[in-house]
Amino acid sequence: MSDPYETTETHLERLMGRALNSFDLPDTTVERLESALAHASSLHSSHHSAALHRATYRHTYLLPDGSSITLWEIVHNTGRDGADQHELYAEEAEARLAASRLPVTPAERAGTGLGPCLDDDLDTDLELLGRLLATPPAVPPRTYVPDDSPDHARRVLRRAENADRPGEDTARRLRSSFAHHIGQAFGRQCLVDGRDAGFTLYEHAFLLLDGTELSLWEVEHTATPDGRHMCEVYVDERSAREAMQLRARVR
Repeated sequence: MSDPYETTETHLERLMGRALNSFDLPDTTVERLESALAHASSLHSSHHSAALHRATYRHTYLLPDGSSITLWEIVHNTGRDGADQHELYAEEAEARLAASRLPVTPAERAGTGLGPCLDDDLDTDLELLGRLLATPPAVPPRTYVPDDSPDHARRVLRRAENADRPGEDTARRLRSSFAHHIGQAFGRQCLVDGRDAGFTLYEHAFLLLDGTELSLWEVEHTATPDGRHMCEVYVDERSAREAMQLRARVR
């Protein structure tokens, strides 16, 4: 339930202020939230272990026209200093995907069948990772959601850090999208050079006004020299999988 002594405006300011990625929320969502009349918060899911914890909260806001908007907040302590970090998402699917990329403890990895996918020998590492990437799991049927898809495409492209990310031609085509689907094509927690590193591949499929489909392939990983989280975006699946193999060479 909401804190009876906290106004909706104050609650929203506090929520947005502590989120590391609040700038990534759709502009239309932020604008609509400015007129929220009331709010309610509840715990959606949580997981705790001796070293790590994570929880997902649902924050729902009532608007003057009788409609509502929900924000999904992930709280976790998987950063380098172990302090709580907050992430905020406008879609439950995005929150679930973000939670799935968080590191797990060795006990969790053993319980879920996730083990070190990279050995000390670099050639063995790349061969094993290559086999993992070569055969993607079966992808369930797409369910397109008409929910401000051009803005979603803009945010995906904006967080891409790779120099060969899709250019203006792709961005222009995506401005005519009216529905999209997010799917996870690959995900694994690995040991790279003796430390945990996560590799996740997402397909953001967009349905365009002319009836065609266009996908962005997003690689999220922590195989960086300092272990930070990095996003890269490609126009085809093969390029994205080759990028994951390349990032596995980080030492």
